[in-house]
Amino acid sequence: MSIDDATPRDWDRSNKKAQKPYVDPYDMPTPDDYLDEVNNPPHYNTGEIECIDAIKASMTPEAFKGYCKGNTLKYIWRMSYKGKPVEDLRKASWYLDRLIRAEVDNPSNR
Repeated sequence: MSIDDATPRDWDRSNKKAQKPYVDPYDMPTPDDYLDEVNNPPHYNTGEIECIDAIKASMTPEAFKGYCKGNTLKYIWRMSYKGKPVEDLRKASWYLDRLIRAEVDNPSNR
């Protein structure tokens, strides 16, 4: 059958198959709705101390701020390439929040 032979009923059926329901991004699941790979990924919590706390303890405050800044930039940079842009943006936000806290706790010298 060619496109010219399609009946209105064929078009309606085809259109219904092609339509995908609109999903408002603000109605998307939040981290509380599923396994939280951003705030509490299980692969970073296998010991008695969380990985980020061990990293912070191993660095000066300035080095830790650099680490957080670098990870923020990394997740923003790769958001379009890994197939999970919202998750990558949430991870970037997580590191940015740590950077802000680190700056509040240990202001940079100017």
